[in-house]
Amino acid sequence: MAEFRMPSLGADMEAGTLAKWLVKPGDAVSRGDIVAVVQTEKADVEVEVFTSGAIEKIHVREGDKVPVGTLLATVRGEGEAAAAAPGPSAALPAPAPDVGERARASPAARRRAEELGVDLRGVRGTGPKGSISVADVESAVSAAPPGPAPVSERSAGMRRAIAAAMSRSNREIPHYYLGTEIDLTATQQWLAVENSKRPVTERILPAALLLRCVALAAGEVPEMNGFWVDGSFRPSSVVHLGVAISLREGGLVAPALHDADKKGLEELMRDLRDLVTRARAGTLRSSEMSDPTLTVTNLGDLGVETVFGVIFPPQVALVGFGKAVERPRLRQGTVVPAPMVTATLAADHRVSDGHRGGLFLAAIDRFAQRPEAL
Repeated sequence: MAEFRMPSLGADMEAGTLAKWLVKPGDAVSRGDIVAVVQTEKADVEVEVFTSGAIEKIHVREGDKVPVGTLLATVRGEGEAAAAAPGPSAALPAPAPDVGERARASPAARRRAEELGVDLRGVRGTGPKGSISVADVESAVSAAPPGPAPVSERSAGMRRAIAAAMSRSNREIPHYYLGTEIDLTATQQWLAVENSKRPVTERILPAALLLRCVALAAGEVPEMNGFWVDGSFRPSSVVHLGVAISLREGGLVAPALHDADKKGLEELMRDLRDLVTRARAGTLRSSEMSDPTLTVTNLGDLGVETVFGVIFPPQVALVGFGKAVERPRLRQGTVVPAPMVTATLAADHRVSDGHRGGLFLAAIDRFAQRPEAL
């Protein structure tokens, strides 16, 4: 039997709530199937199973909050015999002490209640057996007297989680910082021509091109791509770029763009759009939350010129981009305006040094000067 446990969906996650099971005992599953939805302080995440077979037993009820590593279900592998049929006493374990006090509500209703700061214990449900729907939550808000907008439980929890992860990063990782300016003239000219051939919905944004440059540079300087685990560096054989995405209710997540070094710009742009949409809708997948090997943050759209990031442990580097700003540039003895973007690197001194970090930034710059080859 294989064990399906509560996954770690980020360095700052200590526990998750099993919001919804998408399978039941006896259901056949294949590696990569989405079998459950886990609610974290940042998002509702679709969790995949990595064993093919059949669900033998479910150990955690919907609504239970359990620590990372808790056994959620057992999976009978292909070819394994089924266990003896369980008796009445072998059903799901008794609910955690606080479950009995929980109002009956759908996962979507719980999420909406957190967004609006609504206490479900005071909401009358109109669904089956008195269950609370999203409409019930919104009706409760409209019926309440006006007052200051509350801070949702999830937003507050997200801030606490982010603060804990960043505190750990600053405490444990000896950061060093480097920065360079990249001339985007060639990039912008190439994108203008390329995008003129495409409908608006399929145009490539500069952000996708910069992500591609980072992914290729990681292949040249592998010390930037991997994890510091158990006192040593473990380089990654794949480049899964974490992309920092701001959420509408506040806070951010940094899910992975898988195999960013192996995808062309068109595919990378399509995957980036999909990732941002699903992150803001709260439908990310567990592999996207746990897989990033190197993270990129881009605050150019907010008018920020320079970003000094904090590494997401156990990763060992983070790349930041600001907005493109026209600056004087000397070309063939003549000063001309050029769109320049500041690229920064925060890296772990246990793994690399300024020389290797400088080579990494130089590689990003070099790839950016040949956009047609990306």
